[in-house]
Amino acid sequence: MTTRPAGSIGISLGEVETPALLLDLDAFERNLKRMADAAVGAALRVRPHSKSHKCPVIALRQIDCGAVGVCCQKVSEAEAMVNGGVRDVYVCNEIVDGAKIQRLAALARQARVAVAVDHPDNVKALREAALRFGVELSAFVEVNVGMERCGVEPGEPVVALARQISGSPGLHFSGLQAYHGKAQHLLTYNERREAIESAVEKVKLTKSLLEQAGLPCEQISGSGTGTYCFELKSRVFTELQPGSYIFMDVEYGNIQGRDGGPYRDFEHSLFIYTQVMSCPSEDRVVVDAGLKAFTTEKGMPWVYGMPDVQCVGVSDEHSLLRINGSDHTFKLGDKLKLIPPHCDPTVNLHDWYVGFRENRVEALWPITARGPGY
Repeated sequence: MTTRPAGSIGISLGEVETPALLLDLDAFERNLKRMADAAVGAALRVRPHSKSHKCPVIALRQIDCGAVGVCCQKVSEAEAMVNGGVRDVYVCNEIVDGAKIQRLAALARQARVAVAVDHPDNVKALREAALRFGVELSAFVEVNVGMERCGVEPGEPVVALARQISGSPGLHFSGLQAYHGKAQHLLTYNERREAIESAVEKVKLTKSLLEQAGLPCEQISGSGTGTYCFELKSRVFTELQPGSYIFMDVEYGNIQGRDGGPYRDFEHSLFIYTQVMSCPSEDRVVVDAGLKAFTTEKGMPWVYGMPDVQCVGVSDEHSLLRINGSDHTFKLGDKLKLIPPHCDPTVNLHDWYVGFRENRVEALWPITARGPGY
């Protein structure tokens, strides 16, 4: 059941109830434009990953800024995007459950639908569903370029699967899924560059073998917020799948940029709004946002604009902030912004974005694809 928003349009930011998921609309829009401009300059397509935001309103804003559609991780996410007006979705993940495959094929009657595959049995199941619903599904072969998760090995195994797809009525071989997720958060610029260079070589080899086999490789899709600049320059990738770039988080704040300093390609726009609920001592305060407002599998949140105030403990409904030798003094009801450690699962805990500009609430956007996914 969807909860009511934490605020209403037109009120001041200070009137928003806590904890709430805040979106700085100015920073968000600058992030959109930076990625779009970079892709246009390299003549690449952008297909942002909706698992970061789970919100059709944001997906349509991305499309208005030049994106060709969105990526999804779950069938339920794809359904939410299409129901919200998106007409081009790519589930860049393997869908093997029979009921989910039927839903995916049914969705292709409303929008262009693509899906990733890495097994011959999955190809057969997708073909049967596509024929049953009288649709065509686009299929990408997922290649293991270093992620060591899903995907077939580069080279001949890809050719064999692509050949099966091309010979399957109801399916269209659209290209390669070549996402290197492990590279996104490697600490240094050079570590990320080397990881993507290795991935590019595997993709080049595979693409060459596909062409020799008479199997055109129309799209090579992949990339993420931490490595997009390398895929842009590769002249191999045709489509970028960044997700976190619109928000950023602590995990991306911890990696280095080209100059060895903090990674600053994009701005922090997503925050957990919280307020002080207890002041036990001069160097310690407690705020009203905890594990039910953000996740901590990537560490603790940062206190926005207050580097000398650290989050040192989190429980279900509380976070403990330590004041480290600063002049900050807090009183009950003071409101702070926390930068989430990991934006994707944090968004998944909330029903609404409270979009603000300067000090005024301007938008309330529902997070209709939230939940565990099915």
